[in-house]
Amino acid sequence: MADKRDYYEVLGVDRNADDATIKAAYRKLAKKYHPDMNPGDKEAEAKFKEASEAYGVLSDAEKRRQYDQYGHAAFDGSAGGAGFDFSGMDFSDIFSDLFGFGDIFGGGRRGGGRSNGPMKGANLRTSVRLKFEEAVFGCKKQIELEVKETCKTCGGNGAKPGSKIDTCSKCGGKGKVVFTQQSLFGMMQNVQSCPDCGGSGKVIREKCTDCRGTGYVPMRKKYEVEFPAGVDNGQFKRMTGLGEPGQNGGPRGDVLVEAVVDRHPIFQREDRDIYSTVPISYAVAALGGEIVIDTVDGPVTYEVKPGTSTDTRVRLKGKGVPSLRDAKSRGDHYVLLTVQVPTRLSNKAKELLKEFDAECGDTLHAAERFRNERNMGDADVDNGKKKKKKGIFG
Repeated sequence: MADKRDYYEVLGVDRNADDATIKAAYRKLAKKYHPDMNPGDKEAEAKFKEASEAYGVLSDAEKRRQYDQYGHAAFDGSAGGAGFDFSGMDFSDIFSDLFGFGDIFGGGRRGGGRSNGPMKGANLRTSVRLKFEEAVFGCKKQIELEVKETCKTCGGNGAKPGSKIDTCSKCGGKGKVVFTQQSLFGMMQNVQSCPDCGGSGKVIREKCTDCRGTGYVPMRKKYEVEFPAGVDNGQFKRMTGLGEPGQNGGPRGDVLVEAVVDRHPIFQREDRDIYSTVPISYAVAALGGEIVIDTVDGPVTYEVKPGTSTDTRVRLKGKGVPSLRDAKSRGDHYVLLTVQVPTRLSNKAKELLKEFDAECGDTLHAAERFRNERNMGDADVDNGKKKKKKGIFG
């Protein structure tokens, strides 16, 4: 067990952490490394299993007491115990709302049980592009998927119409077989899915020509997907029961539709807040006045204060992204005001600007005044030196 990390270290909590802290830490890790959010990522899958194992022990008062006393040895039998089977842990209280969206995003437990029992079908994954505003306010999209439907020719049993379906002789129709083998602890019995019938308990002699014995035929079907207001890039909409068919009477899998949100030319999003930059004229910055700001709700007016400097940030409360839990609760829109310097001026505008500068400190001639003052200082020094020489040799 030396290669196993400390369970408290895995969850990133103190050894004196309470149940709520442990649960919150696990929820955070489970959301980050859940297989549905990291398809095909073996490293994420390993971290998810490690975190689940740690939570399975530390969330149980008795198991945690044993772990605190014996460490990992409490569950491998070396401390006098019978060991602990992590495969049977129930995380339904965590995964029922793992992603905070109920039955919208994320999902519940995967089907468990023995290999010959009912098994949930595989999930299907696809993606849909959304405009920035569609993600903010929610929308409905059409998707088309190739799904497996029950074969009408054989009714889903996989056999050619009129042919006979035999009971598997190897397992006697039970779908499972028992293997006995000698071990260090004596004779051990292992129950496995029947290799002849695949756990169904039946053997098809003549397969249906339409579905080739699978009981299902592929079909193209269209579905309407409803994304809630506030959905963000990379999040999934779960459509329950529309995935691959289950095995041995198990339920169908789900369809996971990823939201791919397009970039906006003006707005940037960070969680529930929106950010944008708005240029203002020098006159508005100096004198103040109303400007027009584009928001996801449409243009709004805003009163700029006199003497506003560039890179001033203003907040438009409630003009951000709605919460997934409560669409009436919205984030804010933060606007960066940048003073725009004119690059093309008419002769009249130039003269007026010179007059304005003269009234405000004459900054246009500041360098000239500096040089004149410096030259006058140098002249005074030279005159002093000359007078000094004249006094010595005169």
